[in-house]
Amino acid sequence: MGRKITVAVATLNQWALDFEGNKARILQSILEAREMGATYRTGPELEVTGYSCEDHFHESDTFLHSWEVLLELMLSPVSQNILIDVGMPVQHRNVTYNCRVVFYNKKILLIRPKLANCDDGNYRETRWFTPWAKSQKTEDYYLPRMIAAHTGQYTVPIGDAVIATKDTCIGYEICEELWNPKSTHIDMSLSGVEIISNASGSYMQLRKAYITTDLIRNASFKAGGAYLFSNLRGCDGQRVYFNGCSAIALNGDIIERGKQFSLQDVEVTVATIDLEDIRAYRSALRSRCSTASATPTYPRIQTDIELSQTNDVYLQTSVPIQWIYHSAEEEIALGPACWLWDYLRRSGQGGFFLPLSGGVDSSSTATIVHSMCRLVVDAVQTGNAQVLHDVRKILADPTYTPDNAQALCNRLLVTCYMGSENSSVETRQRASLLAGQLGSYHLEIAIDGAVRALLTIFTTVTGMVPQFKTKGGCPRQNLALQNIQARLRMVLSYLFAQLMLWVRNRPGGLLVLGSANVDEALRGYMTKYDCSSADVNPIGGISKTDLRKFLIYAKEKFNLPIIGEIVQAPPTAELEPLVEGQLAQTDEQDMGMTYAELSEYGRLRKQQYCGPYSMFCKLVGAWKGVHSPEEVANKVKHFFRCYAINRHKMTVLTPSYHAESYSPDDNRFDHRPFLYPVAWTWQFRSIDEELIRIKTGVSTTNKGSSVEDHQHQMSQHSANRDSKNTSPIFFGLQEKKSIHKSHTSVLGKIKDRTGVPV
Repeated sequence: MGRKITVAVATLNQWALDFEGNKARILQSILEAREMGATYRTGPELEVTGYSCEDHFHESDTFLHSWEVLLELMLSPVSQNILIDVGMPVQHRNVTYNCRVVFYNKKILLIRPKLANCDDGNYRETRWFTPWAKSQKTEDYYLPRMIAAHTGQYTVPIGDAVIATKDTCIGYEICEELWNPKSTHIDMSLSGVEIISNASGSYMQLRKAYITTDLIRNASFKAGGAYLFSNLRGCDGQRVYFNGCSAIALNGDIIERGKQFSLQDVEVTVATIDLEDIRAYRSALRSRCSTASATPTYPRIQTDIELSQTNDVYLQTSVPIQWIYHSAEEEIALGPACWLWDYLRRSGQGGFFLPLSGGVDSSSTATIVHSMCRLVVDAVQTGNAQVLHDVRKILADPTYTPDNAQALCNRLLVTCYMGSENSSVETRQRASLLAGQLGSYHLEIAIDGAVRALLTIFTTVTGMVPQFKTKGGCPRQNLALQNIQARLRMVLSYLFAQLMLWVRNRPGGLLVLGSANVDEALRGYMTKYDCSSADVNPIGGISKTDLRKFLIYAKEKFNLPIIGEIVQAPPTAELEPLVEGQLAQTDEQDMGMTYAELSEYGRLRKQQYCGPYSMFCKLVGAWKGVHSPEEVANKVKHFFRCYAINRHKMTVLTPSYHAESYSPDDNRFDHRPFLYPVAWTWQFRSIDEELIRIKTGVSTTNKGSSVEDHQHQMSQHSANRDSKNTSPIFFGLQEKKSIHKSHTSVLGKIKDRTGVPV
């Protein structure tokens, strides 16, 4: 009958600049698509090079190797008699475009450049690529000689066009074009395009998987037709985890989908579509038909290709399916675990080393590694040869086959409790019990001797003996004594990471894992160059609140009873002396804010683009009945002071798995200064003026209209500043967790444990 078409979308775990591996995975996806009956295969964005090449897109080698890979793909026997498009960078008239290259039987049909680039979140596409600005127009592209010699073609069309086969019409969008307010799939569908393919490099964020799904579904619902979404999966060399979730939609329904999290490098999802279903659906949309009749014709590349089968009467078409989303706790268990696996197997290292304190953060990191081990065992047991090869290579054991997550965790993860005289018995016990339940190779060491040795050097040179505040020391002494413990743990972590496999008679070294959460990074509640400094951090983009929920989930899912005690224990750094054997220090008391408040500040600062004044105005209403306007003002000021003091730490933040859209990681995601005017003079004065208006009931439209009010506020602000000891010298001595005994004298009591001047 010639009305049914089987199409394939590929989910690939590519790696930036791994041309050999990327080519092999593309070829495998084409082979699997053919074996599953597909006559058309599409893949993810920039699949030839890997998405995260970044400034390598400025290098001529990147383009040369892309064309070399494309030639081998075109000439491969598995690529014959199937319509294929792949993603790669292309230079046209000395301008670089992010493109889809469409080919069939050793002939290039079309080079389709991306029309709308993405520059938000972790994306910086216009640094390397230019969007194609000539809507619905094509030009001649002069092929490299190596291509022309094999295809006999010297020019091919490049531009905004679609492919017309004997039985249907196929159009293209690339990633951001689906998100764009003026998505081209509308114009293409009105012009008669029945199948629209989107090649994407969309990364994962907690609770965001539904967004892409809704966009895919709605693209095919409003305009009718089939929408094919092919996405990258995994870590290709950056902080993000590409989300997978490749899918095929038809007339508003998802009919096939791929996995979100998996260790599978190549996953091919196919669906069989009845073209008459598209035509009937569109014909019934009368307003659409009226609009389509007046729509200009989209440029078509005519081909002598037939994608449907002549005798397809018995070919079964795909039916709608229900999309089941992972909970946030499941996303934390799976996403960072897959990201860690990619990082480990591609780094050439032999496992991980983690300082395990027995608190929520380090316990979450250890549990994620255990989750990774469970995924590896499951993949091996289901016949994933690549995962088995990788684990044997990592462990330098060609005969090993993992069949137990705890046993594998013992080989891959070394945990170490680095105790001091300030550590409690409870945290030591929790760390030991958790390590036993996870299966990690666990050590316990005391750092007091190393601390005393360093302090002896200081005393020998200066003749001064620093003391904790409980023994009469000043805040600077107290801070320095805490920081030396924290930084020693970092030094010891790298010593043990480099030598523990030598101790265990294995080659290689270990990657050091960090365990500072996104809220602590935002607040700067960490010592610069302490054990928060590491090679990678799987929880650096996850909030404390979400980590607690994840641990509660993992307690039951992974059978880890000790986690109940870990979650209930108050978070503490254990860097100050115990009082009668009990903790005298908690994180929230040190910070002067709760973790729930921190998350709120983070969302307002990053997601809603609030400065101090806007944040105050929003929180006065949101926290009405809980905090007075004065309390809200003090809280907001305290946050922004601490944020300003500690922002410089983000320049050395450990590369972290990106999961939260209020991440303060300035290396990729959060491009803001790291040197701030910490007094926020103008901004805080605006807050003070708003407080007066709230108390007196004066309309905010009179803001700043009174010279007398302005002078009063200035004098009041100066008095407040003097009472709070906000001199630049004082700030230069601060860095890790702050004490906030009261909001009226907060800055005089801030402590911050790195001791490095801003």
